[in-house]
Amino acid sequence: MPTSPPPFTPLDFQLVLLRRMADHRPELVERARHELGVSVAEMREANKRWQAMARSPRSRSAGARYRSVLGAPESTAARRIGDLDCEARQWRLPLWPELRFEVLAGPDGRVWNEWLVRAPGATGPELRTLDDLTPWSCTVEEAARAFPPARPLEGTAPTRWGLAFTAPDTDGVRHEVVAEFTWGLLQRTRVDG
Repeated sequence: MPTSPPPFTPLDFQLVLLRRMADHRPELVERARHELGVSVAEMREANKRWQAMARSPRSRSAGARYRSVLGAPESTAARRIGDLDCEARQWRLPLWPELRFEVLAGPDGRVWNEWLVRAPGATGPELRTLDDLTPWSCTVEEAARAFPPARPLEGTAPTRWGLAFTAPDTDGVRHEVVAEFTWGLLQRTRVDG
């Protein structure tokens, strides 16, 4: 008789986030993986199982999938983005205690966005110069707020975002910057001029 796979846990979900981040920051992912006490094979297996769950013809909606894996949200709040009403649901992830995994869902329950954001009440980084834009230091929202007007860029995958903005170096010289984010967390920047 075939055995069913073990339940997908919050630890497995953190490995899914790390797997996508490994494309840009393998050294940070390696450190986080060791901190979690898991192997590369376990990280790959968690990602494989997540992809299978997401693509299954019997798959739950994204909102239901997050709830089944992460439990009830730590917080929920009504939010208005432009002329659209949505619900922001946030979960705590042990690997990033200062952040929350946030899902924005529309009135019909469909998930519009899913990413890491700064936890309510947590002090975010002081972003003043290019030197402050270090990998994993800030979220999309924080970078956009620190260097207005930031222009959103299409990401290279569903879990990736980009921002274009102007930021000064430590001498005050302003540069055009493209910042790349995975699951809402800064991975790398490219300076153009």
